[in-house]
Amino acid sequence: MTAPAPLLQVAQLVRHYPLPRTRLFHPPQQVQALQGVDFTVTAGRSLGIVGESGSGKSTLARLVMALDTPTAGTVHLLGRNLHTLPPAELRRARRDFQMVFQDPYGSLDPHHTVERIVAEPLRAQGQVGRAEQREQAAQVLTQVGLRSSDLGKYPHEFSGGQRQRIAIARALITRPRLIVADEPVSALDVSVQAQVLNLMQDLQQQFGVTYLLISHDLAVVNHLCDDVVVLYQGRIVERGTPQDLFYNAQHPYTRALVNAVPQIAPGRARARRTAAGSSAGIAR
Repeated sequence: MTAPAPLLQVAQLVRHYPLPRTRLFHPPQQVQALQGVDFTVTAGRSLGIVGESGSGKSTLARLVMALDTPTAGTVHLLGRNLHTLPPAELRRARRDFQMVFQDPYGSLDPHHTVERIVAEPLRAQGQVGRAEQREQAAQVLTQVGLRSSDLGKYPHEFSGGQRQRIAIARALITRPRLIVADEPVSALDVSVQAQVLNLMQDLQQQFGVTYLLISHDLAVVNHLCDDVVVLYQGRIVERGTPQDLFYNAQHPYTRALVNAVPQIAPGRARARRTAAGSSAGIAR
C-alpha cells in the first residue's frame, strides 16, 4: 500500500541572519537561527514544534508561512514549493494554510470590526462578494463559540480568550488544510488555555484541519498533537510521539523540558498538613 503524500514537507531548512558589522574590513557575523531542519506532516496528523525562546521556533513558523525567505532549503505544501511560487500563485495558495499568532490582541487591528478582521483572508483572495463574506464570517464565528451578532464589535470589547477565538475564526474561514499556531495559548490564563485547546481539538475533528503547533510547553503539545519534534539552537535534537518524549526522552534538553511541566501529586499536600499537625500535637 502506497503511503499518502505529505501535506507539508520541510527539507534542510536553513536561516541565517547577519549581525551589524563590528569591524570595517571583516565580514559581518551571523545568527544561525535554523540549521538544516527536516520534517514532514501528513494530513490529519498534527505536529508539535517544541523549544524554548531562541530555539528557532518562530523563525520556522515564518518560513513555513512564506513570510520570510530561507537561506537554504525548501518548504513544500501540497507538493508546491512555497518560496518559488509567483506572488499571485502564492496568494491563491494561502487559502490552504493560515496562521494563529501568539498575542490575540496584537494580531487583531483595534480599528477594524470583527467582521472585517475575520473576513480579511476572503477579501485578500478577491473571489467572494461582500454579502457572502459577511455570511461566512458569521458562520465561522458561531463555529468558534461566539455569536453572529459580534460581527459589528471591536477587539477591545472581548476577553483574551474570546479574541483568540476571533483569530482562530479568521484562520479557519478559508477552510485551510494546515493551520500554523505559534504559541496560541501562552498569552492566556491557564483556565482559558484549556478552553481554547479544546476548541482547536473540536475544530480539527469537525473540519479535518491539520495543525503545526509551535510551543515551549510539552503539556500543550500533548493535548493537540500526534507527533513532536524538539528544536534546540536551530536543530532538531529529538522526535517522537508526546508519550515517547514524556516517558522515554533521550536528549538532555528534552528531559529538561519534560521536567519543566508542572506535576500534580495527589495527596502530597495532605500528607504535609498531616505531618505538620502531628508535629504540633507532639509540641504541645
